[in-house]
Amino acid sequence: MTEEIIIAGFGGQGVLSMGKILAYSGIMQGQEVSWMPSYGPEMRGGTANVTVILSDERISSPILTKFDTAIILNQQSLDKFEKAVKPGGILLYDPNGITRHPERDDINIYRINASHVASELGNPKVYNMVVLGAYLKINSIVTIDKVKEGLKKSLPERYHHLLPLNESAIEEGTKHVEVIREMK
Repeated sequence: MTEEIIIAGFGGQGVLSMGKILAYSGIMQGQEVSWMPSYGPEMRGGTANVTVILSDERISSPILTKFDTAIILNQQSLDKFEKAVKPGGILLYDPNGITRHPERDDINIYRINASHVASELGNPKVYNMVVLGAYLKINSIVTIDKVKEGLKKSLPERYHHLLPLNESAIEEGTKHVEVIREMK
């Protein structure tokens, strides 16, 4: 099985690290993995996206124009990538800052109010882990245990004291996914 994912939002939302954690998790699960980030010169506030491919087979190319899953964290990314989700695919988005919600009727659409959940956890920096938890609830392409290992591998050691908070955010994300449209 192959899963082709785009994660897109503003710089500073943890887009690239979320993709990196997914990639590490896939490697630890014995999958073939591709991780390809794309971002502008801005440190924070510019657009950023990452393509992650997880597969049981060799990956022929990391360059994609269509995706099985789009994880969208801002309006600009929704406008750009909603059309790129394959029919029957998944679109997961955070409604914070979204003015035009997804409109397609041939894909599965889910919503996670990750900003709110991260605030309730007392640290807005775990926003991306809430989103990641929501995605894992929808699609268990990698196990939560492997994601926790991937998180530990990708987080610098000086921040390992934050592992419990990040793991808690992943767990909370699994509990707060809203189904907007599921295809039967």
